[in-house]
Amino acid sequence: DHLAAPALETVRVGFVGVGNQGSGHFRNLLRIEGVQIKAVCDIREEVVQRCQQQVEKAGQPVPAGYFQGVEDFKRMCDREELDLVYTATPWEWHVPICTYAMQTGSHAATEIPGAITLEECWKVVEFAERYKKHCCTMENCCYDTTELLIFNMVRQGLLGELLHAECGYLHDLRGWKFGTAYYPHDWRLQHSIKRNTDLYPTHGLGPVAQWFDITRGNKFEYLVSISSPSKCLREEAIRRYGADHPLAQTDYALGDVVNTLLKTSKGQTILVTHDTNTPRPYSRRILLQGTKGLVRKYPEEKIHIEGRSRGHSWEDLSTYKEEYEHPLLKALRERAKGAGHGGMDFIEDFRLVQCLREGKPVDMDTYDGVTISAVVALSERSIAQGSSPIEFPDFTRGRWKTRTPLGVVTL
Repeated sequence: DHLAAPALETVRVGFVGVGNQGSGHFRNLLRIEGVQIKAVCDIREEVVQRCQQQVEKAGQPVPAGYFQGVEDFKRMCDREELDLVYTATPWEWHVPICTYAMQTGSHAATEIPGAITLEECWKVVEFAERYKKHCCTMENCCYDTTELLIFNMVRQGLLGELLHAECGYLHDLRGWKFGTAYYPHDWRLQHSIKRNTDLYPTHGLGPVAQWFDITRGNKFEYLVSISSPSKCLREEAIRRYGADHPLAQTDYALGDVVNTLLKTSKGQTILVTHDTNTPRPYSRRILLQGTKGLVRKYPEEKIHIEGRSRGHSWEDLSTYKEEYEHPLLKALRERAKGAGHGGMDFIEDFRLVQCLREGKPVDMDTYDGVTISAVVALSERSIAQGSSPIEFPDFTRGRWKTRTPLGVVTL
């Protein structure tokens, strides 16, 4: 693999953006063997100090602190000897931080999305290839219990040849978008004001792309995206602040429900839904169909396998768990308890460190990450052009034909 990297006995980490999601990753890294936190960067000095105390309490030397503005990560990268720069900042900072990290000699890992424009996607690829560094998009949902189970089922051939999948991010975020506690300076709301697109495709598409071997023997050919009207954010603003408030008179570009259809080089179809403005229970949809049956995750975990399930009837997925549970989950379940999002955040961080320490390819590499993130830009273009088909760029430049599909990894 031309993006392979030498093994690292100790992974020296500089962490940028230790907020709601970042603080969880930070705690995970302190629990993983072979990691040393060398530096912490955040725009809030008190957050940096708290992290320094956590590192010291964990028995490591106090890391250097950087808190002199939004670009202080550059000073950190310039001054510190780092192997990995991990960022969990607002989305628009992911690529500037990752590319600066790579050009100063570090691998990079970023919270999702891995990039928010096509130009950013290509820049990440260019820097990873030029500097021979990993740039990992940290999609935690690839490591959730059910997604790992389905991955193993796919690899064992239980569903037959894959035909179609449905997935997405369906999460009522109105309270977060308008609240002040979770996203300072309403940075997340700004994306909903400015862009009509699938802003957050990777929670659903990350696992699905792995099941379909995207960038590894298969590729996305084109997509079509369509948007509903935008109603719910303005209604929420009126309810919270009154009709005269500026946020109640703002035009919100983001349609309340955005649906995107993708076609693969093997002719398969994938439906991705983005729905973060409406009153609804949480879902990532997750439905996978093959020639031998289908499996779904929401609203209840069900499966139907021809010749095994009763005709025209669902079975509870739980009856298949013992037979098809992913070995990675078996090995790490106890250690992952108490970590973010039911433990999947710990497993994803553990795997990243394991791959870096063993000098192995990472599970979701640079090409995988930018491919699932590119839907943000391509969906926007399709909607703006009356839902016209948009060709999907090949970030591997032809290498997808010979790249090895991800296997059922173990410890």
